[in-house]
Order: sequence, then structure tokens, then C-alpha cells
Amino acid sequence: MKGSFRSYFVDNEGKEHTVQIAIEDWFVSDFYSYITQTPATLFVEALEDSTIFQMTYDDIEGLCKEIHGLSEYFRITTERAFAFSRKRALSNLSMTAEERYLEILERYPNIVKRVPQKVIASYLGFTPEFLSKIRKKLSSKT
Repeated sequence: MKGSFRSYFVDNEGKEHTVQIAIEDWFVSDFYSYITQTPATLFVEALEDSTIFQMTYDDIEGLCKEIHGLSEYFRITTERAFAFSRKRALSNLSMTAEERYLEILERYPNIVKRVPQKVIASYLGFTPEFLSKIRKKLSSKT
């Protein structure tokens, strides 16, 4: 409801990899775990003072059976999450690091202002130091 968050996993070497960044009115979860009802592999961390609304799988499923509009809302939300996930995967395969950073700046300027640069770098798949180099290069162009 309020705040910014990230979901991430920790690899075998102990390195954190940000999978999702979320702000107000966005869902943040281990969606695979939710859908398959298996233990989560992702952690969720609040990046600011936050207010959350949390519901269990059974609560959501029960309400969706009772309220068709809510069921449609969750279906659309799930479809959008899948579409954004697919777009991110394709961007990571087809765009340079600089292009990915410019894309996030353009699409989500509010997030870039609120979320620590180390989280942005992790989300984009590179180190904070590399992100600093990109930012320095871009600032010298303007």
C-alpha cells in the first residue's frame, strides 16, 4: 500500500540477485511459490518505511470464488506480471547494459529516484560500480 520493495534470491556464493522491484499498489511476491503452493525461494525486503496488505492463498482463492470482479482483477494482474517478466527476459538478452538502464529510467523514473542504486544495478544484472560508470558516461553526454 505504501513504500518500495524488492524480491531477490541468494545464489550459492551468497550474492543477492534482485528479481522484482515494486512500489505502491504493485504486488510483490514469489509468484511461482504462490501459484504452485511450494516453499518460497525468493526473499522480499522493504526498501522504505512501508505499509503492506497481506493475504493468504486460501483467503484470495475464497474471495475470488465469491467475487467475480476480484477473480478477473487477479487474472489480469497475473497476466501483466507474466508479460513484464517476459519483456524483462528479452531485454536482458537483446539490449546492452546501458540500454537496459535507459529503459528503466524512462519507464520508471520514480523508482530510480527512490530505490538504492545497488538494487537497481542488481535488478539490471550488473554491479553498482558498473552502474556508476554508465551513469557517469551518460552525464558526460548531456
